[in-house]
Amino acid sequence: MEINAVRRGQRIIVRLMGELDHHSAEHVRQSLDMILTDVTVRELQLDMTGVIFMDSAGLGVVLGRYRTLAARGGKLIVSGVRTPIDRIFRMSGLYALVERA
Repeated sequence: MEINAVRRGQRIIVRLMGELDHHSAEHVRQSLDMILTDVTVRELQLDMTGVIFMDSAGLGVVLGRYRTLAARGGKLIVSGVRTPIDRIFRMSGLYALVERA
């Protein structure tokens, strides 16, 4: 899993590339948590255009970062979600919590 981040004001856009599964979840979780240690970050946008596979561990990473941001009045945005991952997000109810771009 490759992770690239760029800041735009109070928003961090994180581009994820590869598989977000039980093998990479801890690495992604730690990387995103490091970004979120900056309390001035109010919005985290996950650009998932390059994510080719995701399992329940990946879903847990996304939900955990949503909780972190929501606790401080921020929001999580997902973009570029491919069809198989979109199905996971729909079935899990994630779209009721996060914004889609």
